[in-house]
Amino acid sequence: MKLDSKIYIAGHNGMVGRAIWRLLSAKGYTNLIGVSSSELDLRNQQAVADFISKTKPNVIIDAAAKVGGIMANATYPYQFLMENMQIQNNLISSANEFGTEKFIFLGSSCIYPKFAPQPLKEEYLLTGALEPTNECYALAKISGVKACQAIRNQFDKDFVSLMPTNLYGTHDNFDLNSSHVLPAMIRKFHEAKNNNESVVLWGSGTPMREFLFVDDMAEAVIFALENKLPDYLYNIGTGEDITIKELALCIQKIVGFQGEIIWDTTKPDGTPRKLLDVSKMNALGWKHQTNLEEGIKKTYNWYLETIQAVN
Repeated sequence: MKLDSKIYIAGHNGMVGRAIWRLLSAKGYTNLIGVSSSELDLRNQQAVADFISKTKPNVIIDAAAKVGGIMANATYPYQFLMENMQIQNNLISSANEFGTEKFIFLGSSCIYPKFAPQPLKEEYLLTGALEPTNECYALAKISGVKACQAIRNQFDKDFVSLMPTNLYGTHDNFDLNSSHVLPAMIRKFHEAKNNNESVVLWGSGTPMREFLFVDDMAEAVIFALENKLPDYLYNIGTGEDITIKELALCIQKIVGFQGEIIWDTTKPDGTPRKLLDVSKMNALGWKHQTNLEEGIKKTYNWYLETIQAVN
């Protein structure tokens, strides 16, 4: 990949897109393209086709998606299915039609069956029922993976899918109505500390989850950019997981919260465990660098400097 190759990052204003942009810039890539959602609605097929045919990027990195936690997925299943399919299908079809050399599709570990053996291997895709609380989002991402695989097989193009575990980091979403568990906990513990209140967390705290710092995800994307990966699908994670209760205690310590934690067991737990087997990507030469405590500290510091500074 040349440093002046034209690289379009869809979703460049999101947490993952920003991290990819930062890393590409730091590595000397000079021809990066980013367009805001107000300028280009990725759900609009004709608008996307016109944009890709005009700009003709050498590479498209699809970091654009409608994302959210259990509450958001349960409340808006239609939007999570339809909007994600529209976004990715428009980008994938235009990339194929207008000669994009490489396409990197970012998905999610929720594509794997709810009760698949742990850790989750890439070959477990479509071998069982999905987790109901985010089934629609998972179905959308599965269709994107399969579209990229079909193009790879039929047209011999370098389209690859990377499936990250739970991502967190700077520029995360801290809205309690739509955020994922880790940033939601950071905000809850921080506000409870300031207000001298208890913290209420969903579920039993027993499910196990794996978390990857967003800068490590960006490194995986650049690895895929600079190398022609031999297969169509790769898990991206740490290969290590902890219980939600252990995560809460870790965040509690970093934030400095001294109050009570209440577990609301009337709320759903989601998938019991979701650990990725990352041996395929590790064997090629990529491995995560940031441990969980270090990543949470960086994320909390960013939250304090950025979110709290404007409130």
